[in-house]
Amino acid sequence: MTKTLPVLTGAVIVVVLMLFNTTYTVNYHEVAVATRFGKPSGVVRDPGMHFKAPFFIDGVTKIDTRQQLSESNLETVLTKDGQQVVVKAFMLWRVDPKGDSALKFFTSYGTLEAASREIETRLNASIRGAVGQFSFSDLIGARSRLPDAEKAIVVDLQRNPMDGIEPVTVGLSQIVLPPKTSIAVIKRMSAVQETLANLEESRGQAEADAIKSMAATQADTIRNFAEQWAAEIEAVGNTEATRYYEQMKNEADLAIFLAWLDTLKTSLSGSTTFVTDMTKAPFHMIDLDAPTDEKGIPQPKSGMTQGNR
Repeated sequence: MTKTLPVLTGAVIVVVLMLFNTTYTVNYHEVAVATRFGKPSGVVRDPGMHFKAPFFIDGVTKIDTRQQLSESNLETVLTKDGQQVVVKAFMLWRVDPKGDSALKFFTSYGTLEAASREIETRLNASIRGAVGQFSFSDLIGARSRLPDAEKAIVVDLQRNPMDGIEPVTVGLSQIVLPPKTSIAVIKRMSAVQETLANLEESRGQAEADAIKSMAATQADTIRNFAEQWAAEIEAVGNTEATRYYEQMKNEADLAIFLAWLDTLKTSLSGSTTFVTDMTKAPFHMIDLDAPTDEKGIPQPKSGMTQGNR
């Protein structure tokens, strides 16, 4: 029993190693390129477990057939009208699983990383050739022809197809001005904005001056009208005062009596408590014992009297 266990363990290890070296699995999104003594011998597309010769006889390289993304570097391109722009492109691609395309891909590139580097190099070259056919206004703005520029890149890439690679989408992901050009454009835009601001400020100042002038004119008109109206009212008042004065001269005693009444009415208006000398005008008017003159008008016992008014 003690000898049987090591033997069984060794046999299991040998079987596992043989299975590991003689089987491989292909996922649904992969194809496998089989090699024999280092040379391609076929393509396996069916997902699942497959067998191969062990060790150095057969080898298997699995290739992902899902979409891959490759991007170019930022390339400085001279447009048709002599403007410089910095352009970056991308390409969605995949390994063509049909026919012997996967075998060609393996022979030409070996891995997805190597193929991606080749695509980046070709994108850089295609950008310079294809985008340079368009003017600056064709690439920037609401009426840009970016779809046409992207088609031009595709056409340039198709002149020299890549083995086993199926392009899915080619696009321009970035179009900007070079740093020096951007600074110059920003400065020019700033100068234009400053000029427009100065023009608007001048126009606003002119409108403000016009409004001030109009307001001053209207104020002068209103002031002159008010002064004229006040002068007319003053003239009417003077006329009435003169007439009233002439009437009062004829009835001096009545004028004094009315003045006393007005003063008394004003003094006693409101809730006010007075402590005063009722022998003096006009408070003698409320003194029932105040003396009267020949016309029956109450007279103060001291101060103003009819004799000394």
